[in-house]
Amino acid sequence: MIIVDNVIKNFGLFQALDNVSFEINKGDIVGFLGKNGAGKTTLMRILTSFMAPSSGKVIIDGDNIAKNALTIRQKIGYLPETPPLYNSMTVKSYLKFAAQIKGVPANKQRIQLTKVIEECHLEQVKNKTIATLSKGYKQRVGIAQAIIHEPKLLILDEPTSGLDPIQVQQVLALIKNQREQRTVILSTHNLTEIEQIAHRVLIIKSGKIVIDQPLSILLNENNDTHSPTQVQSQSTTLEQIFINLHHLDSTPIKSNLIQSNLIQSNQETTQCNTTGDK
Repeated sequence: MIIVDNVIKNFGLFQALDNVSFEINKGDIVGFLGKNGAGKTTLMRILTSFMAPSSGKVIIDGDNIAKNALTIRQKIGYLPETPPLYNSMTVKSYLKFAAQIKGVPANKQRIQLTKVIEECHLEQVKNKTIATLSKGYKQRVGIAQAIIHEPKLLILDEPTSGLDPIQVQQVLALIKNQREQRTVILSTHNLTEIEQIAHRVLIIKSGKIVIDQPLSILLNENNDTHSPTQVQSQSTTLEQIFINLHHLDSTPIKSNLIQSNLIQSNQETTQCNTTGDK
């Protein structure tokens, strides 16, 4: 479904992506993780064909992103962190508008509108103005506009941001149901959500893919590194793996800080001793 082959993206002298390569199969739900500034947004913009790589190749459903960007956009549904909603429109009129601009044939628009309203559980609010909806409903409307043209790939950026626990579970259930119809790439900072719905995990660090594994294997491998007593008391979580992966970044900083404090302390002690001798 998706082939990313040695993708590099430079912004002047800064390299945002460094030889990124991976493949994603049809129907996979993939958790795409990384710290802020790691390259997640850059890669998602390339996958959605809104940005070209400096070098490398991206194939989506058989089409090369460098040659068939418009075709690829028609195959992708995208929900950014802030959904692209028009607050003055009703849910139904907005989704009809979304169907039109995404190229849904006129004779299929009513069918698709009915389908996404039912699939995203928007029946109760379809005639309400978007401005009056809760954030949970707004996120559902955002997902509905992303899938109304039946994309083969759905890319979601922080789809549960700002939602309460019940709304989070509703949105996650909606995302999980997509796997029967399309491939899903989900980017979020809430790693417990990835554990609930993802098949695979990609972790990007400093522009490089450092982990690309099925979620079950990733968690089992890390549990195997613990003693039996530790495994029984607490299984390794994705959050712990993520923190451990980035822990080394903070170690030199802490070491340098400790060393600096020791030097400062020694200087103060020497100064005090010198003053005392006088």
